[in-house]
Amino acid sequence: MNLEELTGLPPGATDHFRGEGIEELYPPQAEAVEAGATDGENLVAAVPTASGKTMIAALSMLSVIQRGGKALYIVPLRALASEKKEEFEAYEEFGVTVGVTTGNYESTDDWLATKDIIVATSEKVDSLVRNGADWLSELTCVVSDEVHLIDDRNRGPTLEVTLAKLRRLNPGMQVVALSATVGNADEIADWLDAALVDTDWRPIDLQMGVHYGNALNFDDGSTREVPVEGSEKQEAALVRDILREGGSSLVFVNSRRNAEGAAKRLGQVSSREITEDERAELADLADEIRDDSDTETSADLADCVERGAAFHHAGLSSTQRSLVEDAFRDRLLKVISATPTLAAGVNTPARRVIVRDWRRFDPSAGGMAPLDVLEVHQMMGRAGRPGLDPYGEAVLLAKSHDESEELFDRYIWADPEPVRSKLAAEPALRTHVLATIASGFARTRGGLLEFLEATLYASQSSEAGRLESVTDDVLDYLERNDFIERERDSSSDEADGSDDGPFTSAADLAEQQAAKREETLEATSLGHSVSRLYLDPMSAAEIVHGLERADERPTALGLYQLVSRTPDMYELYLRSGEDEKFGELFYERQTELLGDAPSEYEEDRFEDWLAALKTGKLLEDWAEETEEETITDRYKIGPGDLRGKVDTAEWLLGAAESLAAEIDSEWTVAVREARARVEHGVGEELLELVSVGGVGRKRARRLYDAGIEEPADLRTADKGVVLSVLKGEKTAENILENAGREDPSMDGVEPAGIDVDGADTGDSNGGDEAAAARTESDDSQSSLGDF
Repeated sequence: MNLEELTGLPPGATDHFRGEGIEELYPPQAEAVEAGATDGENLVAAVPTASGKTMIAALSMLSVIQRGGKALYIVPLRALASEKKEEFEAYEEFGVTVGVTTGNYESTDDWLATKDIIVATSEKVDSLVRNGADWLSELTCVVSDEVHLIDDRNRGPTLEVTLAKLRRLNPGMQVVALSATVGNADEIADWLDAALVDTDWRPIDLQMGVHYGNALNFDDGSTREVPVEGSEKQEAALVRDILREGGSSLVFVNSRRNAEGAAKRLGQVSSREITEDERAELADLADEIRDDSDTETSADLADCVERGAAFHHAGLSSTQRSLVEDAFRDRLLKVISATPTLAAGVNTPARRVIVRDWRRFDPSAGGMAPLDVLEVHQMMGRAGRPGLDPYGEAVLLAKSHDESEELFDRYIWADPEPVRSKLAAEPALRTHVLATIASGFARTRGGLLEFLEATLYASQSSEAGRLESVTDDVLDYLERNDFIERERDSSSDEADGSDDGPFTSAADLAEQQAAKREETLEATSLGHSVSRLYLDPMSAAEIVHGLERADERPTALGLYQLVSRTPDMYELYLRSGEDEKFGELFYERQTELLGDAPSEYEEDRFEDWLAALKTGKLLEDWAEETEEETITDRYKIGPGDLRGKVDTAEWLLGAAESLAAEIDSEWTVAVREARARVEHGVGEELLELVSVGGVGRKRARRLYDAGIEEPADLRTADKGVVLSVLKGEKTAENILENAGREDPSMDGVEPAGIDVDGADTGDSNGGDEAAAARTESDDSQSSLGDF
């Protein structure tokens, strides 16, 4: 199908796509148009990576916009939201407006009402529904990218419920679901009342095979010799082989440590294949990575990058991940060793993908377990980029002939597993049941069950009564913790088993069951708050109970440990020997901890308590201004992990502050101060200083030590002292202006010559002021204080 055959798009859209080099649609795209994608029909497109799924979404969205509608594009990851926003912003040249929203789960983002295309994560869309964003009712098309992630135990239920709610809000709305090839795409299509495009077509050939010995054997029966030289590893031989052809490689491994180790080794291979110009660019890129964070992980990554290699995992900061991904797409970096997080949708294709580790540790299995076929196929689908690679190769590694045959059977020739809903798990249901009641989607037990019966789980379930039973358990939990109120009548009590005898007639039983379905459900004020705050109700219960049982003002550590033991905080685990270390800390500071500690004889519960204490101690170290490098080394984590813990703690403590006000707790101010300290990474005495734009944790400490203890002091302090502390005229001027100084100019000012400990790091509290403050060449390094 040629572009000229498309109708119903905004004027200029066809010219735009032609300018992108698109003259005709790929077969899956043409099939989607024929199935009604541009006519407002529901569609499920289950096609391989790099086969044009985004174009299917674009045509659907642009056609509804031309008809006066509004489109929502749901992604699973924030990084993917940024990528898609950048891609869709190109449509602004022909009048289509684009907005993106990911964080701040308490906002309705009303400014998005004016946008034609909105890009958001599923969690953000769920929060918008909970908070009653009016513009959601104006949606005429929703695209769900990577919809197979409904199968994900953690994030899948949110996507599933969100789609069900959007369909109820907008009964005539078009739904376009994009997926990798899965084993039951027809079930997803049936659930969404959608046409199905299910194909394995790709724009360039993908060869899948297994490397064993010195041979690479492919699924089509062909063989390629890739000898392993001396003591080198298989992946090194495969990377060297494809680099000499001018191609790049992705190597998937099963842990962060393995990713870092592989990158160091593979850098020895890639360094021999880079030009002098590339070497200079890589040196600049390495400097950017070092400037982002002063940790050992950053230094190791920068060292690898200088050699044309990199590692990629969740322990990196978002800036570092973006730098690595962009450089790899530009083919400046030649090889990345990564954990499977890189396969989850971000556009990072390579000519050769090597799946080195096809097993990983699974606690539920008690050891190493094989990866799912779908996950391995997602990795393998990264092989080959149209326009740059003549083909793509995806390779598994075998150590024996038997293992080679096993890998062909297990992955190469196998179909992906079916997508199965995870909604009936109680942790997922308690969150979404409360939100469904609080947002008014269900006002009775029967209405709640009716809503849940519109989910994928209900369409897949063969276990009669399972969903109803779990739902009743969740309702009991929510009622016990004062999140909802239920109004029952006598007949519903009898239906619950409180009748006087066993001789109830069938008619009476039916009447009792009907009455039970009609019992009313209403969220309490506390329940509404929990839903709006986007908390797991169990997290809220933990926080509320901890605050209610505090006899004296909680300390920062007590509050940090409290939020660390909630389900919403992914706590650090105890390493070997740390149970004794943190057990001692527990006995030293147990009076600070909120709530009832388990007995040390309750081994599992006590270990969880200590793991939360370890996480809380990390947060306390950060709030006591311990250096980022010291913290990452002390707790054996990456800079991205630290930033993730700090961000999550800030969010949870902000929610705790709201909950404290809701229950009239006398400890609201203590919670607020603990949140501010973890947000800025400072002691209590610096909280006023870091409120000034451009002043972060390190600058605040140096100002304080120089006698400038509050913002008012910046308005009267000797400018020479300020210049000595802040080390940069432009930086000093910006900060004095932000503090409200009448004349912030540093013209003619000489440094006072005072001794100020520590090098300037250019930390700031973000925003435009931070960008301005970093313009000084001697102030260019950023740290966690920037976030």
